Amino acid sequence: MHTKLTLDVEDELVHQIEVYAKEKHKSISQLVSDYFQELMQQKKTLNAPVTQSLIGILQQCGINEDDYKQHLRDKYL
Repeated sequence: MHTKLTLDVEDELVHQIEVYAKEKHKSISQLVSDYFQELMQQKKTLNAPVTQSLIGILQQCGINEDDYKQHLRDKYL
């Protein structure tokens, strides 16, 4: 299913987009759709469990919560 979307864009930018779309042999609608699909892919990637891979990484260094709290005290007090 497709839904019509209205955008408010500066005239000069519209001209640049038209030229770009023509160079890429795509419609402006297709460019916008591709762009938003890419944004959603990036969002999924950013929401990936990157932090999960960092959990426990400092345990190997012998740094504990008390060390971190001391670091914060030294830095901010």
